[in-house]
Amino acid sequence: MNGSNPLESIFFVKLPEDFSFSCKNLKIDKNIPIPVQKKDGDDSDKLDVKNITQEQILSGILTVLAYDRQNENLDYYRSFINEVRPGIKKELGEAGILKTKNEDWDLAEEIWMALHGLDPEDRAITLNMALFFDQKADSYRKAGLIEDADAYDSTAGVYYHDAMDSDPELPDAFFNAGFFYLKQQNFSEAKNCFESYMALTSDLKDDELGDNGIYKRERAQELIDKISNRNLGDDSFHKAYELINTGKEEEGLDEIRKFLQSNPAVWNAWFMLGWGLRRLERFEDAKQAFLKARECEGGDENADTLNELAICYMETGQIEEAKKTLYDALAIDADNTKIISNLGFLCLKTGEEEKARKFFMTVLEIDPNDKIAKMQLEQMEREV
Repeated sequence: MNGSNPLESIFFVKLPEDFSFSCKNLKIDKNIPIPVQKKDGDDSDKLDVKNITQEQILSGILTVLAYDRQNENLDYYRSFINEVRPGIKKELGEAGILKTKNEDWDLAEEIWMALHGLDPEDRAITLNMALFFDQKADSYRKAGLIEDADAYDSTAGVYYHDAMDSDPELPDAFFNAGFFYLKQQNFSEAKNCFESYMALTSDLKDDELGDNGIYKRERAQELIDKISNRNLGDDSFHKAYELINTGKEEEGLDEIRKFLQSNPAVWNAWFMLGWGLRRLERFEDAKQAFLKARECEGGDENADTLNELAICYMETGQIEEAKKTLYDALAIDADNTKIISNLGFLCLKTGEEEKARKFFMTVLEIDPNDKIAKMQLEQMEREV
């Protein structure tokens, strides 16, 4: 995560009452210092207030709103920027969505933080903050930046909690939080979120929901049923995930084996058993667990299961099986960079360096920040 302090890029000045602004009716409080975005080479001691631009002031205010939530003049700054730029909320929201879509993560984060600082009581903005950090975490995890991804997930969780704590309640906050908790393998919490979404929308008719709302309600019910039918809300399942994810694989394996004793047909549990064994480099045992996952309902439709199985095939010398399994996984999830990277590593094992290079380059086309593909290509260049 970026360790620089954005507040170092601004300085504060007191504007004269006759300072020229596009908003003619703006009343300037000459006793309150205004944040100003620095230009290259700016020195606050030699600054001529007359040369400050409106954009520098607006940018400075947005920086304070984003990163200095304890500033005693926040209400004045909010009023100031809304007077000068009445459509600023809409502008920032559209810019934040665009930058997020383009995966310009750092700039998108600045925009969302500023928007949240501009109106921290707007729960729709809070939900968008949660969704942003959720997506950013996924992108960083795919790129191999696991610690940063975990930190962004933690931040997303805080914003989801705040969005769900709104009054009146925001149904979409619960729907999206449900998927966030699914990703965390916290099926009990996910089920609670989906059930809350169903309850909050139960009185709405189909024409009020619209096509998207109808889809969400059907999807929420489908996931509630899957969690219930597979008993995934069992505490031992989530405990197993937490233990394995934090490096306590042996303890986690004990927990998931307890779960499997009562739930032997749940592919998710066999997957977690295989995942823990694979992390311990017990590849033959892990392979058998992933094969069991494929035999269970839903297990053969999951790209991660096939990807993990392929890794075990590679490690046990079953190259053709690994290749077929990776291509099966790719047919399910064509843009999954983990699968494409593993095809690259498989080609390196078989001496097909040019093919491997193409796979790693494809990864970087999908995700230019992928750490593993970058390192591998650099290593291959050094070995030429």
